[in-house]
Amino acid sequence: MEIKRVSIIGLGALGVLYGHHLSKRMDEGDLRIIADEARIRRYKEKGVICNGEICRFNYVTPDEPAEAADLILIAVKFGGLEAAVDMIKNHVGRDTLILSLLNGISSEQMIEDVYGKGKVLDCVAQGMDAVKVDNALSYKNMGLLCFGDREGVHPSEKAARVARFFDKTRVPYLLDPNMKKRMWGKFMLNVGVNQVVSFFEGDYGTIQEDGPARDMMIAAMREVLILSQKEGVCLTEEDLGYWLSILEPLNPKGKPSMRQDMEARRPSEVGLFARTVIRLGEKHGIETPVNQKLYDYITSVEKTY
Repeated sequence: MEIKRVSIIGLGALGVLYGHHLSKRMDEGDLRIIADEARIRRYKEKGVICNGEICRFNYVTPDEPAEAADLILIAVKFGGLEAAVDMIKNHVGRDTLILSLLNGISSEQMIEDVYGKGKVLDCVAQGMDAVKVDNALSYKNMGLLCFGDREGVHPSEKAARVARFFDKTRVPYLLDPNMKKRMWGKFMLNVGVNQVVSFFEGDYGTIQEDGPARDMMIAAMREVLILSQKEGVCLTEEDLGYWLSILEPLNPKGKPSMRQDMEARRPSEVGLFARTVIRLGEKHGIETPVNQKLYDYITSVEKTY
């Protein structure tokens, strides 16, 4: 069985990036953007723009009858995940596969709780430097999707099916046999980059150069590294170095999602990042002062919105 029909929910940075890319390589009726009526009306009135091009999207509401998708990409923010999981129900069939493009280490489990473990492949989006302002997205580096099986034979037939589709549509990807470690590594990077760039009100350039911001970022990441060892994942300093290398090619003027949210005075994912680290620290009796400082600062700013 090959992937033909794809549904995407969420038109933030990643939803627009991958939606626009796929729209130029798939038949219009085979790619569907799921959104409520109010959002669809807004998208059509204002347009959705990606690197200067108007996106030609096929919008459908959650309640419309639909043929089951072969692949669903969930690209909402964490706060919208519960609603998104319900909104995709008409697109989920017996053979549907689901990839979550969300940050953090918990979205896959939330999706599996509703649709079953066999439909979800672990996934991490990394290396993109997309910036979305209002209805316009711009990026220099598309990055790639790392995905794979949590356990069992690797790659499974399901993972191989997605890989063949990405080959056909020229979506950059990596099949990873150790997705749990990959997801924790990306979580470690997000904890450092998203929060510290927001703390310093900067951009990627703020943490690409040596200085207080980069030092704080690495300190926040090391708190995750220590906790990963308690959780049986065992990230190392070598892993930290790898994730730091991911930052090197990013556009220094680009900004991570949390910084973009705070500039737009939207709720951020600080609960997904710092608060998760703090709770894990409490669980294992390990102090996490850097993430506590970041959490206190970011939540204090959000109270002024």
